[in-house]
Amino acid sequence: MGIRDTMRTAVRHVVPPAGLTRALAVQAMVYAVGSGLFHAGSAVFFTRALGLSPTQVGLGLSLAAGVSLIGTVPLGTLTDRYGPQRVWVVCLLLDAALFSTYPFVGGFAGFLAVVVALGVVDAAAGVARQVYSINVLRPEERVTALAYQRSALNVGFGLGAVISGLVLAVDTIAAYRGMVWFIATVMLVTAVFVHRLPRLPEVARPTEPMSRLAVLRDRPFMAVSLLSGLLTAHQTLYLTVMPLWVLSHTDAPKTVIAALVLLNTILVVLLQVRASRGADTVAGAGRATRRGALLIALFCLVLPISGLTRGTLTIVVLVAAAAVLTVAELIESAGAWGLTSTLPPAAQRGAYVGAFRLGSQLQFLAGPAGLTALGVTTGGWGWFPMAALFALAALAAAPLVAWAERTPRLGEAAPEPAEAAVTPVP
Repeated sequence: MGIRDTMRTAVRHVVPPAGLTRALAVQAMVYAVGSGLFHAGSAVFFTRALGLSPTQVGLGLSLAAGVSLIGTVPLGTLTDRYGPQRVWVVCLLLDAALFSTYPFVGGFAGFLAVVVALGVVDAAAGVARQVYSINVLRPEERVTALAYQRSALNVGFGLGAVISGLVLAVDTIAAYRGMVWFIATVMLVTAVFVHRLPRLPEVARPTEPMSRLAVLRDRPFMAVSLLSGLLTAHQTLYLTVMPLWVLSHTDAPKTVIAALVLLNTILVVLLQVRASRGADTVAGAGRATRRGALLIALFCLVLPISGLTRGTLTIVVLVAAAAVLTVAELIESAGAWGLTSTLPPAAQRGAYVGAFRLGSQLQFLAGPAGLTALGVTTGGWGWFPMAALFALAALAAAPLVAWAERTPRLGEAAPEPAEAAVTPVP
């Protein structure tokens, strides 16, 4: 294969094909510019522009995460009742309105009200966005399209971070207010974009609708949800635990941390679509979940070596560990998309996708403290039980997914059609 063919293949795995897959990816990138800008600049905005203390900011964000966790499943049922596209558009409009109010927040109470409302809206939007992407595409296209969206999200996050750097360089109250108003505008543009996407056909509803929390009684599915949620620890390990390890247990310079984050972003953009191949069936998604867990376990064995090395060798070990964890992230994410695309019944997909997200939300609540305690504060030996935990998760993946596959879902009325037709908006 020549250089030109190699470049053409690389582009094909980064630039989505024309049509609905590309439209969804462009939407994701536009949205991520605003989201990435806020995540990169929010801490300074809260403390500089709103005058909040770091303790108040942390408490508010924790409460928002807790409320979002509690409301995930009920919010998912809204998607089933009103349709994912409608819920998605309404959530984006609410996002725009809430961001617009940030400059007028006075004190902790106002901040808490806005940040909790944003947490609830974002939880509902996340379910609606994923359900729409699943419902509007043919089964064999879903995982690949979600992979293209994730790649585009990382591009958008990077652009948002660059803009945030400019805002932080200016460092004025007016600049921070302009930042959140710009984010509100991005949300409005995204809402218009989503409104113009193809309309979904009506999905046949069961004669006896489930209650809002009934999905929690689907034990096989919830077991898969918790297992998959545990594996989202790759994010906590990469963004929280590994940097703390680098700072406290290696001789690597602090700048390595930023370089490792950049490496992750580049690899996700370049490799996410390629890593998602084969995860569009239940069996394939189960295999991807198992491989992702094994790679996380391998990371837990490689990273501690950097605490024993010096100089250039330390950098080499850190890059190797980061590459292993990034590949784990790519494969595990594809497995999760495959599971949410194939296991939930069409009529209750919102409730099931919301329930599937419970596992990751629980990990984000408990993971930072628990994994940091094991990996960093123990001095290094805690990485070995952590590796054993993920190895056990790998062993459990295939049996749990097979159990969920052979068990009928609650309220399942009929098999999902092989192909979903959509009516484009004129």
